[in-house]
Amino acid sequence: MKLASIADYRAASRRRVPRFLFDYTDGGSYAEQTLAANVGDLAAVQLDQRVLVDVSRVETRVKLLGQTLAMPVILAPVGLAGLHARRGEVQAWRAAREAGVAMALSTVSICSLAEVTTGGGAAPWFQLYLTRDKGANAAMIAEAKAQGCPALMLTVDLPTPGARYRDVRSSLTGAPGLAGTLHRAAQVAARPRWAVDVGLFGGPVAMGNLTRLVGATAPLSDYLGWLARNFDASADWDRFAWVRSLWPGPLIVKGILHPDDAALAVQHGADAIVVSNHGGRQLDGAISAVRALPAIMDRLGGCIPVLADGGVRSGLDVLRYHMLGAAAVMIGRPWVWGLGAGGQAGVAHVLQLIRAELETAMALTGRTRLA
Repeated sequence: MKLASIADYRAASRRRVPRFLFDYTDGGSYAEQTLAANVGDLAAVQLDQRVLVDVSRVETRVKLLGQTLAMPVILAPVGLAGLHARRGEVQAWRAAREAGVAMALSTVSICSLAEVTTGGGAAPWFQLYLTRDKGANAAMIAEAKAQGCPALMLTVDLPTPGARYRDVRSSLTGAPGLAGTLHRAAQVAARPRWAVDVGLFGGPVAMGNLTRLVGATAPLSDYLGWLARNFDASADWDRFAWVRSLWPGPLIVKGILHPDDAALAVQHGADAIVVSNHGGRQLDGAISAVRALPAIMDRLGGCIPVLADGGVRSGLDVLRYHMLGAAAVMIGRPWVWGLGAGGQAGVAHVLQLIRAELETAMALTGRTRLA
């Protein structure tokens, strides 16, 4: 079947990767109300169609934090994304670079930052979680500097993980021992192409940025357990100031939903923020990102770039966020679905689809450039 939309890529990825992996990326927390609101509220933003405007040339380029992007899109940090295809984050970063967009590599990526940047050239942004081990955080910040990452993204909305029922049902979490192992093995056996490409030839199956803390040969369950025990619930704005003191480049705060927190981020030295509810994976019942955005834009008054994250399923959604003030948007699930369905080529096609949809939406709303 020819894949014509992001929805098609979601379906294709679901057919190719094991259930526990698909559900981990696709799902949200609790009843997934906020996950649904991200998509529904964004789709409800209406666009003004305009006519008899010369839109024979449409320009999607934007400048953000000293970088020029071919369109206002960044691949969001997604944990375990690299399991969707062999050394997946490496493939995704290649696709992003070719498309002229940025990517933020997750702390809990499968491929380490060093592996993703192997071969020289530009480095991705690096996303950091605050853990109880300040030394580990300092080491990751130092690694991001050494690899030449153009920005550091600090995710602040995960002092403790939200309950994700799909992960329990699939035995990714909550099923230790033989029973959980056998359940996951059955799901892998049902996806033989993935089992060969990733399971057999795509190792090591580890969180590359954490191997020094957990162990290079440790099973994935040990990494998930370490994370659950080490997210720092005591982190506050003083801890943010500590990160600011260690990082000289652009520092982005991801996970802002309240105008007061947006103002505090600016006060403490953030260079940009991301309006985000973690893709509906944390506090279920939280406001959707698109509903949170206008009040935050009003509060900040354009003093720093504001990015948005959540619910983007097309280039039309990119324009919706942009018209509400977002300097750029982050896409998470769409690029991972592309990766699961077709590796680097799948991510590249997802980005092509988004750009084509954005250009069409701009033309039909009478806009020739985003700048």
